[in-house]
Amino acid sequence: MSASNIPIKNIYYMLSYAFESLRQSDFEKVGGEEFENIHDFFAALFALGIGYQLKHGLYREYTVCRESLSTVRGKIDLAESFGNRIRCIRKIACEFDEFSENNILNQIIKTTVLLLIGSKDVKPKNKADLKKKMLFFSGVDILDPFRINWPKIQFPRNNWTYRLLIGLCRFVLQGMLLSPGSGEQKLAAFADDKAMSWLYEKFLLGYFRRNHSVLHPAAMEIHWALDEGSDDPPGMQSDIMLSFQKKILIIDAKFYSKNMWSHFDKMTFSSSNIYQIFTYVKNESLQAPDHAVSGLVLYARTADEIQPDADFFMSGNKISIKTLDLNQPFAVIAEQLDRIAQSARES
Repeated sequence: MSASNIPIKNIYYMLSYAFESLRQSDFEKVGGEEFENIHDFFAALFALGIGYQLKHGLYREYTVCRESLSTVRGKIDLAESFGNRIRCIRKIACEFDEFSENNILNQIIKTTVLLLIGSKDVKPKNKADLKKKMLFFSGVDILDPFRINWPKIQFPRNNWTYRLLIGLCRFVLQGMLLSPGSGEQKLAAFADDKAMSWLYEKFLLGYFRRNHSVLHPAAMEIHWALDEGSDDPPGMQSDIMLSFQKKILIIDAKFYSKNMWSHFDKMTFSSSNIYQIFTYVKNESLQAPDHAVSGLVLYARTADEIQPDADFFMSGNKISIKTLDLNQPFAVIAEQLDRIAQSARES
């Protein structure tokens, strides 16, 4: 599956499940609009999100500032002040805290928005809207997007808007940012497979959480069934685990541009994916021997004629290989996911 084959409206639905806050009524208006390209779609999302945040004020935090001033502010930097005196600069070097909007969160937002403003695919109306909103970011620095340490970013408490905006920034910057040899940074027409794989996984988990909470959907850690005294190998993290009474379904989400490969002139799916889901299922079944544990590898459907489709039993556990076609009306996508949820209750 290529991201270019997914209707933009379906991208919106996927984002709305990955980011719960996109269910807000203002964002639902964007979901009802028609967009010709992904850049204009994201521009509209950012315009709404930033507009909402501006009504409540930009996030500010204390930052350390160093500046030579005519009067003392904060702590005096003796070494720098002495240097000023030698250079005949009649100012005192000071170090002080300033409550400022020039922080990492606003810097990431500004960096992303400026890239969107520079895109020829963003309509003038959305481009003008973003430019007006960037006036409130005049004191905010721009970052090198390739050097953002995403895992270390922290958010203000109970601020869903910033979580949403930074999540969208991460999707755009990590999945769509190009760096040509000239050094000029541009956005690709569509997100790459890595970003779409992340979104696909979060979308599936979000869909089951919102519509089938009785199955207790979660991305659970699976523990190895080790002999006593054995060292722990690296942990296993499931994409989605659905649990109902004495039944467990482990889903491994796969978003590839190609999901079938030629092997001795025969098209087949990846054996490594089978080994992976079987490892999850078998170790979970040993940890919960009184449960019926099954596994499902759910590929995003590609444009190829032949697609993975199989059901078989391995050591007493059911393993299924299926595809989900994201290039169709979302109601049809939802129907298939609902059938998977129903099978998790019945299997």
